[in-house]
Amino acid sequence: MKQQEEITIQSLANNEDVQIGYSDNEIVVVDSIQQFTQISSAHVAMNAIVICTSGKAQAQMNGIQMELHRNQIAIIPQNVTVTDVMVSPDFDAKGMFLTNRILRSFLNEKISVWNDMMYIHRQHIVTMDEDEILFYTHFYDMLTLAIEKGKENPYHTEIIQALLRSAILGLCGTMKWMLLADNSPLGSAAWQRQELSSGKSHFQRFLDLLHSTEVKHRTVEAYANDLYISPKYLTTICKKNSGKTANEWITEHVLEDIRYYLKQTDLSIKQICNQLGFPNPSFFGKYVKDHFGMTPMEFRKG
Repeated sequence: MKQQEEITIQSLANNEDVQIGYSDNEIVVVDSIQQFTQISSAHVAMNAIVICTSGKAQAQMNGIQMELHRNQIAIIPQNVTVTDVMVSPDFDAKGMFLTNRILRSFLNEKISVWNDMMYIHRQHIVTMDEDEILFYTHFYDMLTLAIEKGKENPYHTEIIQALLRSAILGLCGTMKWMLLADNSPLGSAAWQRQELSSGKSHFQRFLDLLHSTEVKHRTVEAYANDLYISPKYLTTICKKNSGKTANEWITEHVLEDIRYYLKQTDLSIKQICNQLGFPNPSFFGKYVKDHFGMTPMEFRKG
Protein backbone atom coordinates (compact mmCIF):
# COMPACT_ATOMS: atom_id res chain seq x y z
CA MET A 1 0.00 0.00 0.00
CA LYS A 2 1.18 3.52 -0.66
CA GLN A 3 3.01 5.40 2.05
CA GLN A 4 0.63 8.34 1.70
CA GLU A 5 -3.08 7.69 1.13
CA GLU A 6 -5.66 10.16 -0.11
CA ILE A 7 -8.91 9.11 1.53
CA THR A 8 -11.92 10.23 -0.50
CA ILE A 9 -15.36 8.82 -1.25
CA GLN A 10 -13.97 7.28 -4.42
CA SER A 11 -10.80 5.83 -2.89
CA LEU A 12 -12.78 4.16 -0.10
CA ALA A 13 -15.36 2.72 -2.45
CA ASN A 14 -12.63 1.29 -4.70
CA ASN A 15 -10.34 -0.07 -1.95
CA GLU A 16 -10.49 -3.86 -1.67
CA ASP A 17 -9.11 -3.72 1.90
CA VAL A 18 -12.21 -1.90 3.11
CA GLN A 19 -15.49 -3.68 3.83
CA ILE A 20 -18.10 -1.25 2.51
CA GLY A 21 -21.59 -1.47 4.00
CA TYR A 22 -23.05 1.39 1.99
CA SER A 23 -21.85 4.12 -0.33
CA ASP A 24 -23.27 6.86 -2.51
CA ASN A 25 -21.78 10.04 -3.90
CA GLU A 26 -21.55 11.75 -0.50
CA ILE A 27 -21.44 8.99 2.13
CA VAL A 28 -19.45 5.81 2.72
CA VAL A 29 -20.26 3.45 5.61
CA VAL A 30 -17.38 1.11 6.42
CA ASP A 31 -18.14 -2.13 8.27
CA SER A 32 -14.52 -2.92 9.08
CA ILE A 33 -11.29 -1.00 8.56
CA GLN A 34 -8.91 -3.48 10.18
CA GLN A 35 -6.89 -4.06 7.02
CA PHE A 36 -7.00 -0.40 6.02
CA THR A 37 -5.02 0.55 9.13
CA GLN A 38 -1.83 -0.65 7.42
CA ILE A 39 -1.37 2.89 6.12
CA SER A 40 1.13 5.01 8.02
CA SER A 41 -0.04 8.38 6.71
CA ALA A 42 -3.26 9.61 5.12
CA HIS A 43 -4.98 12.80 4.09
CA VAL A 44 -8.67 12.50 5.01
CA ALA A 45 -10.57 14.64 2.54
CA MET A 46 -14.00 14.15 4.17
CA ASN A 47 -15.46 14.25 7.65
CA ALA A 48 -15.03 10.91 9.41
CA ILE A 49 -16.73 9.28 12.39
CA VAL A 50 -14.89 6.15 13.51
CA ILE A 51 -16.18 3.82 16.26
CA CYS A 52 -13.61 1.51 17.82
CA THR A 53 -15.24 -1.91 18.31
CA SER A 54 -12.17 -3.72 19.66
CA GLY A 55 -8.54 -3.07 20.58
CA LYS A 56 -6.99 0.37 20.48
CA ALA A 57 -5.22 2.74 18.11
CA GLN A 58 -3.10 5.85 18.29
CA ALA A 59 -2.10 8.39 15.69
CA GLN A 60 -1.13 12.00 15.10
CA MET A 61 -3.91 14.18 13.70
CA ASN A 62 -2.40 17.36 12.27
CA GLY A 63 0.41 16.86 14.76
CA ILE A 64 -1.88 16.27 17.76
CA GLN A 65 -1.58 12.91 19.51
CA MET A 66 -4.81 10.89 19.69
CA GLU A 67 -5.69 7.56 21.29
CA LEU A 68 -8.80 5.57 20.49
CA HIS A 69 -10.03 2.69 22.65
CA ARG A 70 -12.95 0.29 22.50
CA ASN A 71 -16.35 2.02 22.76
CA GLN A 72 -14.87 5.38 21.88
CA ILE A 73 -15.65 7.48 18.81
CA ALA A 74 -13.05 9.48 16.92
CA ILE A 75 -14.48 12.49 15.10
CA ILE A 76 -12.23 13.78 12.32
CA PRO A 77 -13.08 16.94 10.36
CA GLN A 78 -12.37 17.14 6.65
CA ASN A 79 -8.93 17.85 5.20
CA VAL A 80 -6.95 16.45 8.13
CA THR A 81 -3.63 14.63 7.83
CA VAL A 82 -3.33 11.51 9.97
CA THR A 83 0.19 10.15 10.55
CA ASP A 84 2.09 7.69 12.75
CA VAL A 85 -0.82 5.24 12.87
CA MET A 86 -0.27 2.38 15.30
CA VAL A 87 -2.91 -0.21 16.22
CA SER A 88 -3.15 -3.22 18.51
CA PRO A 89 -3.40 -6.67 16.84
CA ASP A 90 -7.08 -6.93 17.78
CA PHE A 91 -8.02 -3.43 16.61
CA ASP A 92 -11.11 -3.03 14.47
CA ALA A 93 -13.52 -0.21 13.84
CA LYS A 94 -16.56 0.86 11.90
CA GLY A 95 -16.61 4.21 10.20
CA MET A 96 -18.74 6.71 8.38
CA PHE A 97 -17.25 9.20 5.94
CA LEU A 98 -19.26 12.21 4.76
CA THR A 99 -18.74 15.20 2.53
CA ASN A 100 -19.13 18.57 4.17
CA ARG A 101 -22.18 19.23 2.02
CA ILE A 102 -24.17 16.24 3.34
CA LEU A 103 -23.00 16.89 6.92
CA ARG A 104 -24.34 20.45 6.71
CA SER A 105 -27.66 19.20 5.31
CA PHE A 106 -27.94 16.67 8.17
CA LEU A 107 -27.19 19.16 10.96
CA ASN A 108 -28.49 22.44 9.54
CA GLU A 109 -28.10 25.10 12.26
CA LYS A 110 -26.61 22.49 14.60
CA ILE A 111 -23.45 22.52 12.48
CA SER A 112 -22.27 25.18 14.95
CA VAL A 113 -21.99 22.46 17.63
CA TRP A 114 -19.80 20.37 15.30
CA ASN A 115 -17.63 23.38 14.44
CA ASP A 116 -17.34 24.37 18.10
CA MET A 117 -16.26 20.85 19.05
CA MET A 118 -13.81 20.40 16.17
CA TYR A 119 -12.19 23.78 15.69
CA ILE A 120 -12.53 25.70 18.94
CA HIS A 121 -12.45 23.13 21.74
CA ARG A 122 -10.62 20.63 19.50
CA GLN A 123 -12.15 17.62 21.19
CA HIS A 124 -12.10 14.64 18.85
CA ILE A 125 -12.79 11.67 21.13
CA VAL A 126 -16.23 10.79 22.52
CA THR A 127 -16.55 7.99 25.10
CA MET A 128 -19.86 6.12 25.13
CA ASP A 129 -21.52 4.75 28.24
CA GLU A 130 -23.38 1.42 28.30
CA ASP A 131 -26.73 2.93 27.32
CA GLU A 132 -25.20 4.74 24.36
CA ILE A 133 -23.40 1.58 23.26
CA LEU A 134 -26.69 -0.32 23.36
CA PHE A 135 -28.44 2.43 21.40
CA TYR A 136 -25.86 2.50 18.63
CA THR A 137 -25.68 -1.31 18.50
CA HIS A 138 -29.44 -1.50 17.86
CA PHE A 139 -29.22 1.44 15.49
CA TYR A 140 -26.48 -0.23 13.45
CA ASP A 141 -28.51 -3.44 13.23
CA MET A 142 -31.45 -1.45 11.87
CA LEU A 143 -29.19 0.37 9.41
CA THR A 144 -27.73 -2.92 8.19
CA LEU A 145 -31.22 -4.34 7.70
CA ALA A 146 -32.30 -1.26 5.75
CA ILE A 147 -29.20 -1.49 3.55
CA GLU A 148 -29.54 -5.21 2.83
CA LYS A 149 -33.31 -5.60 2.57
CA GLY A 150 -34.41 -2.25 1.20
CA LYS A 151 -32.47 -2.08 -2.06
CA GLU A 152 -35.61 -2.43 -4.16
CA ASN A 153 -37.30 0.48 -2.41
CA PRO A 154 -37.33 3.53 -4.73
CA TYR A 155 -36.41 5.71 -1.73
CA HIS A 156 -33.52 3.52 -0.59
CA THR A 157 -30.95 6.33 -0.52
CA GLU A 158 -33.28 8.70 1.32
CA ILE A 159 -34.06 6.03 3.92
CA ILE A 160 -30.38 5.30 4.56
CA GLN A 161 -29.56 9.00 4.80
CA ALA A 162 -32.45 9.58 7.21
CA LEU A 163 -31.14 6.85 9.51
CA LEU A 164 -27.59 8.21 9.33
CA ARG A 165 -28.85 11.72 10.03
CA SER A 166 -30.53 10.42 13.18
CA ALA A 167 -27.28 8.86 14.37
CA ILE A 168 -25.29 12.01 13.69
CA LEU A 169 -27.86 14.17 15.46
CA GLY A 170 -27.60 11.83 18.46
CA LEU A 171 -23.84 12.18 18.42
CA CYS A 172 -24.16 15.95 18.05
CA GLY A 173 -26.34 15.98 21.17
CA THR A 174 -23.61 14.17 23.10
CA MET A 175 -21.09 16.70 21.81
CA LYS A 176 -23.35 19.52 23.00
CA TRP A 177 -23.40 18.07 26.54
CA MET A 178 -19.62 17.72 26.46
CA LEU A 179 -19.24 21.37 25.50
CA LEU A 180 -21.64 22.49 28.24
CA ALA A 181 -19.67 20.46 30.80
CA ASP A 182 -16.32 21.87 29.69
CA ASN A 183 -15.28 24.23 32.47
CA SER A 184 -11.64 24.57 31.52
CA PRO A 185 -10.28 28.06 32.40
CA LEU A 186 -9.65 30.48 29.58
CA GLY A 187 -7.26 32.67 31.48
CA SER A 188 -7.00 34.52 34.73
CA ALA A 189 -7.42 38.05 33.45
CA ALA A 190 -10.87 39.29 32.49
CA TRP A 191 -9.58 40.87 29.28
CA GLN A 192 -8.06 37.53 28.21
CA ARG A 193 -11.40 35.76 28.71
CA GLN A 194 -13.21 38.46 26.79
CA GLU A 195 -10.71 38.38 23.93
CA LEU A 196 -10.92 34.59 23.60
CA SER A 197 -14.71 34.63 23.77
CA SER A 198 -14.91 37.36 21.14
CA GLY A 199 -12.51 35.54 18.82
CA LYS A 200 -14.43 32.30 19.21
CA SER A 201 -17.70 34.06 18.43
CA HIS A 202 -16.35 35.73 15.29
CA PHE A 203 -14.77 32.48 14.09
CA GLN A 204 -18.05 30.63 14.57
CA ARG A 205 -19.92 33.37 12.70
CA PHE A 206 -17.39 33.12 9.87
CA LEU A 207 -17.97 29.35 9.57
CA ASP A 208 -21.74 29.87 9.69
CA LEU A 209 -21.41 32.47 6.94
CA LEU A 210 -19.33 30.10 4.81
CA HIS A 211 -21.88 27.33 5.24
CA SER A 212 -24.90 29.50 4.42
CA THR A 213 -23.48 31.57 1.55
CA GLU A 214 -24.22 30.14 -1.89
CA VAL A 215 -21.45 32.11 -3.62
CA LYS A 216 -18.38 31.29 -1.53
CA HIS A 217 -15.73 32.47 -3.99
CA ARG A 218 -15.23 35.84 -2.34
CA THR A 219 -12.28 37.65 -0.85
CA VAL A 220 -11.31 37.57 2.81
CA GLU A 221 -12.12 41.28 2.84
CA ALA A 222 -15.70 40.61 1.72
CA TYR A 223 -16.30 38.11 4.52
CA ALA A 224 -14.63 40.40 7.05
CA ASN A 225 -16.90 43.26 5.98
CA ASP A 226 -19.96 41.07 6.52
CA LEU A 227 -18.70 40.33 10.05
CA TYR A 228 -17.76 43.98 10.75
CA ILE A 229 -14.14 43.07 11.53
CA SER A 230 -10.85 43.66 9.74
CA PRO A 231 -9.47 41.07 7.28
CA LYS A 232 -6.31 40.78 9.38
CA TYR A 233 -8.32 40.02 12.52
CA LEU A 234 -10.43 37.44 10.65
CA THR A 235 -7.30 35.63 9.48
CA THR A 236 -5.81 35.82 12.99
CA ILE A 237 -8.81 34.26 14.72
CA CYS A 238 -9.12 31.57 12.04
CA LYS A 239 -5.48 30.63 12.48
CA LYS A 240 -5.78 30.69 16.26
CA ASN A 241 -8.94 28.59 16.42
CA SER A 242 -8.32 26.12 13.61
CA GLY A 243 -4.72 26.32 12.45
CA LYS A 244 -5.92 27.43 9.00
CA THR A 245 -6.18 30.92 7.52
CA ALA A 246 -9.46 32.48 6.40
CA ASN A 247 -8.37 32.12 2.78
CA GLU A 248 -7.68 28.40 3.29
CA TRP A 249 -11.18 27.96 4.72
CA ILE A 250 -12.72 29.80 1.77
CA THR A 251 -10.73 27.77 -0.76
CA GLU A 252 -11.72 24.46 0.85
CA HIS A 253 -15.42 25.30 0.62
CA VAL A 254 -15.15 26.64 -2.94
CA LEU A 255 -13.38 23.46 -4.09
CA GLU A 256 -16.01 21.30 -2.41
CA ASP A 257 -18.76 23.14 -4.29
CA ILE A 258 -16.84 22.81 -7.57
CA ARG A 259 -16.38 19.09 -6.97
CA TYR A 260 -20.09 18.68 -6.24
CA TYR A 261 -21.39 20.60 -9.26
CA LEU A 262 -18.97 18.98 -11.71
CA LYS A 263 -19.45 15.44 -10.44
CA GLN A 264 -23.06 15.38 -9.24
CA THR A 265 -24.97 17.70 -11.60
CA ASP A 266 -25.54 18.06 -15.33
CA LEU A 267 -25.14 21.83 -15.29
CA SER A 268 -22.93 23.25 -18.04
CA ILE A 269 -19.53 24.70 -17.21
CA LYS A 270 -20.92 28.19 -17.83
CA GLN A 271 -23.89 27.55 -15.53
CA ILE A 272 -21.59 26.26 -12.77
CA CYS A 273 -19.32 29.25 -13.26
CA ASN A 274 -22.27 31.60 -12.76
CA GLN A 275 -23.67 29.57 -9.87
CA LEU A 276 -20.40 29.77 -7.94
CA GLY A 277 -19.73 33.45 -8.65
CA PHE A 278 -16.74 33.23 -11.00
CA PRO A 279 -16.44 36.16 -13.43
CA ASN A 280 -16.18 34.03 -16.58
CA PRO A 281 -15.58 30.41 -17.73
CA SER A 282 -11.94 31.17 -18.58
CA PHE A 283 -11.18 32.29 -15.01
CA PHE A 284 -13.13 29.31 -13.66
CA GLY A 285 -11.17 26.91 -15.87
CA LYS A 286 -7.85 28.31 -14.67
CA TYR A 287 -8.97 28.04 -11.02
CA VAL A 288 -9.95 24.39 -11.48
CA LYS A 289 -6.72 23.64 -13.36
CA ASP A 290 -4.60 25.27 -10.64
CA HIS A 291 -6.26 23.26 -7.83
CA PHE A 292 -7.15 19.93 -9.45
CA GLY A 293 -4.47 19.72 -12.14
CA MET A 294 -7.01 19.32 -14.95
CA THR A 295 -9.67 21.24 -16.82
CA PRO A 296 -13.28 21.27 -15.59
CA MET A 297 -14.32 18.81 -18.34
CA GLU A 298 -11.40 16.50 -17.57
CA PHE A 299 -12.29 16.59 -13.89
CA ARG A 300 -15.95 15.88 -14.66
CA LYS A 301 -15.10 12.86 -16.80
CA GLY A 302 -12.37 11.54 -14.46
